[in-house]
Amino acid sequence: MQGYDLIGDVHGCGATLAALLEKLGYHQRNGVYRHPRRKVIFLGDLIDRGPRIRLAVNTARRMVEEGEAHIVMGNHEYNALAYYHPAPVGSGQRWLREHSPRHNRIIQETLTQYRDYPSEWEDNLAWFMQMPLCLELDGLRVVHACWDEALIEQLYQRLPDACMTPEFLVESTDPDTQAYRILDRLTRGTSIPLPERVHIHSGDGFTRRSFRAHFWAKQPQTWGDVVFQPDNLPGDLEQRPLSPSEVARLSYYGPEKPPLFIGHYWCEGIPALPSANIACLDYSAVKYGRLVAYRWSGEQRLNADHFVWIPVPQEVNDRPRPWEIDFE
Repeated sequence: MQGYDLIGDVHGCGATLAALLEKLGYHQRNGVYRHPRRKVIFLGDLIDRGPRIRLAVNTARRMVEEGEAHIVMGNHEYNALAYYHPAPVGSGQRWLREHSPRHNRIIQETLTQYRDYPSEWEDNLAWFMQMPLCLELDGLRVVHACWDEALIEQLYQRLPDACMTPEFLVESTDPDTQAYRILDRLTRGTSIPLPERVHIHSGDGFTRRSFRAHFWAKQPQTWGDVVFQPDNLPGDLEQRPLSPSEVARLSYYGPEKPPLFIGHYWCEGIPALPSANIACLDYSAVKYGRLVAYRWSGEQRLNADHFVWIPVPQEVNDRPRPWEIDFE
C-alpha cells in the first residue's frame, strides 16, 4: 500500500467517476476497479442529481465489497434512508423524512433511474446502512461534512463501528436527541441562520435561509470568518459579528490534528486547501464543475499539488464512453 485516493461527492456522475479512476491508475478487472498499490476512500453522496446514479453506486459498491475502497455516509444517502423508513406509530407522519415537494425534488432523479430496478434500489438502501459516519485510517480522518471531536466520541461510545442501526436512524430524525446532533453535524456540518426576510438564491436551484459554516477558524469574529460555500452572503453580512450563541455552535479542528478529508460544501474553481491539514473534495461535479480526488501517501501536511480531477461534461448526455461499465 502506497496510500489512499480520496474522492469527493460523485452525485450520479458515474461515467466521470470511471474516467477519474482510470486517470488515477485504477483499471477494471472482473467488474471492479483496482490499483496494485492504492485504495480509494469515497466521501459519500454517490446519489441524486446526476445522469448515471446507478453506475456511480455500482462502481463504488463493487470496490468497497471487494476491499478496493472504503466509504463514509453522505447526507444524501442518509436522506434516502429516512425518506424510505416508516415513521414511528403515533408520530403523525408516514415517513421519517417527509415527502415534501423539496425533498421529493432532491431524490427524484435517483428514483427515476431506479424505477425499473426496485430490487436493486432496496438492496442499495440496505448497503447505505452499512456505511460508517466517519473513518480513521492509517493517520488520516474522513467525514462527509464536519469532524466534531466530542460528538464523534459520543458516536463511538454508542456505535463502535460508527455505523447506524435502525434505532439510531429513527432517533436521528428527532432534533432533541443525541443521535440527531451527531448525524446532523457529521453529515451536514454547521449552518447559521440568516436574518429574517434575508435569503440566498443558491446555485443548486434552492432558496436558502442559512449559510454553511466551516470549522477551522481558531477565533472567528465575523460571519465572513466562517462562511464556506460558493454563494456570497447578501449585502454586508460578511462583516456581521458572530454572536456568542453562534460561536458556541461552531466546531473547531486545529492544525495539530491528523489530516482530514471532507466533501459536502460544493466548492468551485481550481481545488485548493482551506487549511494545511484539511482538504475539501466537493467541487460541484453535478453542476458541471470537477470531480476531485486527493492522492494521499502519508503526508501530515497536505499539498495542493496532490489534487487530481476530471471536468464534468457541460452537456448532461455527454458521457465518456471508453471507461464506462455497463450494468444494464
